[in-house]
Amino acid sequence: MAERSSTGLLTMMLEPTPAVAMTLPAEVREKLAELELELSEGDITQKGYEKKRGKLLAPYIPQIQGVDPSLQIDNRIQASSQVALQGSKSNKSRAANTRDERFRSDLHTEAVQAALAKYKERKMPMPSKRRSVLVQSSVEACTPPDTSSASEDEGSLRRQGRLTTSTPYQGHSHPAVEHWFNRVIQGSSTSSSASSTSSHPGGRSVTTTNTTAHAALNVNAAATALADLMAHTQLDNHSAPPDVTGLSERSSHHAERPHVASVRGVSRGFNHHTSVMETADGVPVNSRVSNKIQQLLNTLKRPKRPPLREFFVDDFEELLDVQQPDPNQPKPEGQQMCPLEGEPLGVVTNWPPSLPAALQRWGTTQPKSPCLTALDNAGKPVYTLTYGKLWTRSQKLAYTLLNKLSSRNEPLLVPGDRVALVFPNNDPVMFMVAFYGCLLAELVPVPIEVPLTRKDAGSQQIGFLLGSCGVTLALTTDACQKGLPKAQTGEVATFKGWPRLLWFVTDGKHVVKPPKDWHPPIREASNDIAYIEYKTSKEGSTMGITVSHSAMLAHCHALTQACGYTEGETITNVLDFKREAGLWHGVLTSVMNRMHVISIPYSLMKVNPLSWIMKVHTYKARVAVVKSRDMHWSLLAQRDQRDISLSSLRMLIVADGANPWSISSCDAFLNVFQSRGLRPEVICPCASSSEAMTVAIRRPPEMGVPPPGKAVLSMGGLSHGVIRVDTEEKLSVLTVQDVGQVMPGALVCVVRAEGIPYLCQTDEVGEICVSSGSTGVAYYGLPGMTKNIFETVPVTPSGIPISDRPFTRTSLLGFVGPDSLVFVVGKMDGLMVVSGRRHNADDVVATALAVEPMKFVYRGRIAVFSVSVLHDERIVVVAEQRPDASEEDSFQWMSRVLQAIDSIHQVGVYCLALVPANTLPKAPLGGIHISETKQRFLEGALHPCNVLMCPHTCVTNLPKPRQKQPEVGPASMIVGNLVAGKRIAQACGRDLGQLEDNDQARKFLYIQDVLQWRAQATPDHPLFLVLNAKGTVSSSASCLQLHKRAERVAAALMGRLNTGDHVALVYPPGIDLIATFYGCLYAGCVPVTVRPPHPQNLATTLPTVKMIVEVSKSVCILTTQAITKLLKSKEAAAAVDIKSWPTVLDTDDLPRKKSPQMYKPPTPEMLAYLDFSVSTTGILAGVKMSHAATSALCRSIKLQCELYPSRQIAICLDPYCGLGFALWCLCSVYSGHQSILVPPLELESNASLWLAAVSQYKVRVTFCSYSVMEMCTKGLGSQTEALRLRNVNLSCVRTCMVVAEERPRIALTQSFSKIFKDLGLSPRAVSTTFGCRVNVAICLQGTAGPDPTTVYVDMRALRHDRVRLVERGSPHSLPLMESGKILPGVKVIIANTETKGPLGDSHLGEIWVSSPHNATGYYTVYGEEALHADHFNTKLSFGDTQTVWARTGYLGFLRRTELTDASGERHDALYVVGSLDETLELRGMRYHPIDIETSVIRSHKSIAECAVFTWTNLLVVVVELEGSEQEALDLVALVTNVVLEEHYLIVGVVVVVDPGVIPINSRGEKQRMHLRDGFLADQLDPIYVAYNM
Repeated sequence: MAERSSTGLLTMMLEPTPAVAMTLPAEVREKLAELELELSEGDITQKGYEKKRGKLLAPYIPQIQGVDPSLQIDNRIQASSQVALQGSKSNKSRAANTRDERFRSDLHTEAVQAALAKYKERKMPMPSKRRSVLVQSSVEACTPPDTSSASEDEGSLRRQGRLTTSTPYQGHSHPAVEHWFNRVIQGSSTSSSASSTSSHPGGRSVTTTNTTAHAALNVNAAATALADLMAHTQLDNHSAPPDVTGLSERSSHHAERPHVASVRGVSRGFNHHTSVMETADGVPVNSRVSNKIQQLLNTLKRPKRPPLREFFVDDFEELLDVQQPDPNQPKPEGQQMCPLEGEPLGVVTNWPPSLPAALQRWGTTQPKSPCLTALDNAGKPVYTLTYGKLWTRSQKLAYTLLNKLSSRNEPLLVPGDRVALVFPNNDPVMFMVAFYGCLLAELVPVPIEVPLTRKDAGSQQIGFLLGSCGVTLALTTDACQKGLPKAQTGEVATFKGWPRLLWFVTDGKHVVKPPKDWHPPIREASNDIAYIEYKTSKEGSTMGITVSHSAMLAHCHALTQACGYTEGETITNVLDFKREAGLWHGVLTSVMNRMHVISIPYSLMKVNPLSWIMKVHTYKARVAVVKSRDMHWSLLAQRDQRDISLSSLRMLIVADGANPWSISSCDAFLNVFQSRGLRPEVICPCASSSEAMTVAIRRPPEMGVPPPGKAVLSMGGLSHGVIRVDTEEKLSVLTVQDVGQVMPGALVCVVRAEGIPYLCQTDEVGEICVSSGSTGVAYYGLPGMTKNIFETVPVTPSGIPISDRPFTRTSLLGFVGPDSLVFVVGKMDGLMVVSGRRHNADDVVATALAVEPMKFVYRGRIAVFSVSVLHDERIVVVAEQRPDASEEDSFQWMSRVLQAIDSIHQVGVYCLALVPANTLPKAPLGGIHISETKQRFLEGALHPCNVLMCPHTCVTNLPKPRQKQPEVGPASMIVGNLVAGKRIAQACGRDLGQLEDNDQARKFLYIQDVLQWRAQATPDHPLFLVLNAKGTVSSSASCLQLHKRAERVAAALMGRLNTGDHVALVYPPGIDLIATFYGCLYAGCVPVTVRPPHPQNLATTLPTVKMIVEVSKSVCILTTQAITKLLKSKEAAAAVDIKSWPTVLDTDDLPRKKSPQMYKPPTPEMLAYLDFSVSTTGILAGVKMSHAATSALCRSIKLQCELYPSRQIAICLDPYCGLGFALWCLCSVYSGHQSILVPPLELESNASLWLAAVSQYKVRVTFCSYSVMEMCTKGLGSQTEALRLRNVNLSCVRTCMVVAEERPRIALTQSFSKIFKDLGLSPRAVSTTFGCRVNVAICLQGTAGPDPTTVYVDMRALRHDRVRLVERGSPHSLPLMESGKILPGVKVIIANTETKGPLGDSHLGEIWVSSPHNATGYYTVYGEEALHADHFNTKLSFGDTQTVWARTGYLGFLRRTELTDASGERHDALYVVGSLDETLELRGMRYHPIDIETSVIRSHKSIAECAVFTWTNLLVVVVELEGSEQEALDLVALVTNVVLEEHYLIVGVVVVVDPGVIPINSRGEKQRMHLRDGFLADQLDPIYVAYNM
């Protein structure tokens, strides 16, 4: 590796030992380079290229030693045997646009290839992607060789033939399977979202089952057949996969099993569709997704880095691992460095006192002398500016600017004003005239790029710079002004973020000849600002560096001395003349020495990369100023080099010689052009920065300097900031060349890059600092940053300043080598500090490019930067892929890049993203705008077409998984609480016994008796009004009407059914439902209310109906005529077995007959009705409600809400279960109040229905569900004004309660309150209720009592089952709102879930409830008694062991507040945290899905909804994308980042789906388990599935 650099480009292509390469004759080298160009341009295929290359090399290479043959000729099978030529031969001229490429690092190539060869490749699941998201992949790419059929058609024969290239595995008997194996193990990317279609390369499908359905998802089928097969044979137990998240040592021995042995016994015909895996709870699962996850598990099983021992405490108990320095890491051992002095600046007798003075001298004494020659795009000289012309034209411009521009008779400009120079890169003449014109007028030029569109990358920042410099005038050329974007008025448009500018065109006709007596002031160089050069920082902000007249002069002087410039020399300049080296050499120093500059525009270099070499030849130039890429691209275009001589060059200045890749360009260039008269010693790399200007430059040979130096440094050492010449590890080295000696008159030292600027030791890498009279002075208008950068005081280790002069930081990282040569190994801008080790972005780019530079990355365009996630920098690599790359290529390349970077830099890549060609933001000269790319990545606006995240391998500083401590016993808990002075957490509502009210209904034991009594006492009192979508009453019922309708139903049932039979009521929300409910009670039957099936969605809704009917053992179904038809329809038959329905009675036209007598239940403990509901975890649970519980429930609600016959309440809820059912069917009958019923379904066609009704009927108390509240918030948010005009007024509402069985959704209730505040809704009105299966109403705000309180708890403590109250707005705080007041007669206690002991105030535990309206038990077919007893009759293990409690299954805590309740006692608030069944146990901690989902939804504006679940310890995040599909892949990184940052969890799989895919039940709760089953059964049709590594 040490010798690598000498062979340059060739090494990359040939891979023989350098010695072999050097012996090739020049013409063979030339032909190889030509081939190389053809391949990079796509003019020949890889195959053709390899063939021709082989032919050329055959005579010279007997056998390439020591290189694995599979690496020599890349043995990936082309998806189709012919690859279409990408562009005809006439495309040769495309060499043009390729110049903006970072030239390929041949440096790294062998290292990378060797690194990849020694890797035992890991297998990675390839993400699955919907077709519409694929970037044109060819059909062949999707049909790999098939593995399951043994037919011998030509397809399989061709495949057999191809096998010979790959290394066969020992004694394996299935060639086809094995071939794929090789590919899997070499390519490491082959598994994809496989499908059941396997077809031959010939294209005939072999398996016919559901081909099309899966083809859409499929990218690579057969590979997965194998992947699945491997997953199956490797895992011993499917049901409980190993926990990979807790970096446990024990699992590592599985992963070491040899890959191949596991397939040996499998027969060829194995079809992965027959196998069925089971999830942990025994649900059979389609194995496709599961195998993918299984593969991911296999990949993750072995911890990447050793688990770390030490921690720092992050706040309180979440301990983030902090990377401890490795005791064996190399430390600097050298002496302290001595500052390095350049030779003194020579004294020249007739040196002009300032730059304008030099211009005046040459303009008057040598007016005919050429100053600058401009070329057109064909390379022809267009115009030569002489010194005389430059002098007169600059004077004209200066006079015009000062005297002819005025506003309101005031001159527009006064000396010292800043002026923007906006000139295109192909017009150096106009720029030079403008620049010197400003200097002569004593104005300060600020050269900037020409803004092409209104939204150029970084253009807003340029605007900020112009604004802060107070620029009001921009100079430009006529042609350029015409090309700028215009506003309607025809004036130049104002660019985003720019100040208002006056544009002035400097062409001849707009400037005025000055009068004879006017002369520009020519002064001595002072410390006033001469010009401002812009610079973009790593973060993307733009600063202006001010350069004084004296510094400008001193810099010209120093460059003249260092480069040995003489009067009248010719110099060619390829660089941007507006800034840095292009400006210093080509505009300033050239005028100082009356030199002739041949300026080569970027546009010409794009057309002909050889142009600069031709101009050196034509003009016999003595000096050329170039960048590495100009040398590199000229190599690729060697065909026209034959008659070129570079012998005139005495200096080839390489402006970016400090770049790690420059050395390979220099060597390769020398290799080819030495035969054309180029002398090795004329190559002069230099190092510079905008702040310090030129720092060091290699002197031309005539100055008698020491020979150039090279260093082969260990990357490992560099990452720890020390210099170690590499000896043993040949793979990870960096070869650097020196950048010569320090500039004349400068003092240079190397200081620590971070913290106090201590001097470095001699073998330590630091930031180079310069003290001289020729550096920039300040950042314009930024005094603080200026002090840090331009006024650094380096100190010795004892803290003594090394000099009394301030130093300027150059942002170059390097060291001083032997012979006082300066070496640069990187820039501060590209520095990425990962886990305390430093990596250089440019080095990582070089490694990535070396993987397969020509074939995959489009024009070598790769951006590398770091983002901060979870207290450390993480490396992100973004590359543009070639337009013709297939998914397979992309993944192959990505996995190889990961391995290469891992081997060579010993650092993991956090995210690797591929974007379509030409989509990364461009910098002015065609490079990549890094800060803008990073910005887009973080905002989710990069739109990649492929993404691979590797958080599992990179993130090594997660907290230790929590070890569950052996629980403290309940007795000690109580004692502990007593000692600590904490009260036991228990609370109760008002005592029912003491509430003596005139409650008539209390006389009755049964609710049906209350109805009969009301029908006699107040027959015409209206109980129910049902509204339709138009807001009109569609039906209503008074006490008597309801009683009569119930009697008819009872009469119909009496004859047919027996007492105690169960009856399913399948009705839409309305009076029918209520009447039949009471009819059943009259007849002695047990009603079961069931939501009717949805006619448009029978397939999913009908099976639930069927299930409830069966599980509840209903012997009869009562329903409407329409639903009867639906239940027996053809469509229904497709979903369920319609023959097995019990008797269906249509109750639409029942005869008017009175039932003989009413049924009287023998005791109130008898079953009144069954309440069935599907929990969020997908469990169908029916609970038994006795008559006593029913009456107690009604009474409790009546007291809490103060309900009387004179009241009206509005209900917008589903009437089928829980509190919704009770409010809809029971409460009005018990309390006698009138209920205005609004079926939630009607809101879909009229969102304002419910609120309009509340306003119209002046309702004080109203109930709704979260889904209704969401509909109003989303649907009416912008229409409050329109509603006000319709007289909707909500000031009547005293309490609006959301009926819920979950933690209150504060964000939703608050936004609802905010939006409708305009309509008079009191901010105190909105609250929530809490109920669950064991007790449908535990809390309800009601009308009296204190407002619900909100507390903020620490989310991290919550994961450890603790409650830690924090201030609002503190980090990791989570707001929790009290769920209303505890109902009268209800007692609540918080118990420890494990020990069943009571807990103290503000401790998290399970909420237990005791009340007369608890349900009496689950109604299950199988009667699982144990389950029933545990949930409904449980006792504390300690303390009050007598009371019988029901366990709610919800975690929460009680907290005594400062408020007093109605009885004058201190008020105890109940806070619900979440359902125990829903919680995720990850890393030993308990997470609530809603918290992770909230973070995810906040991470990007296009995420409409999110749901998370776990599968085999992997966290799966499903997000609904509300936006274009091209944003899908942007979400992967954002989701992973936010979950890491806020929850310390690594996301395993990110699934992006369409809006509406996440199932939501009628209460508005997410059905995460249904979603999980759908994902595992592959039913979600996702847009993209990313498997994080």
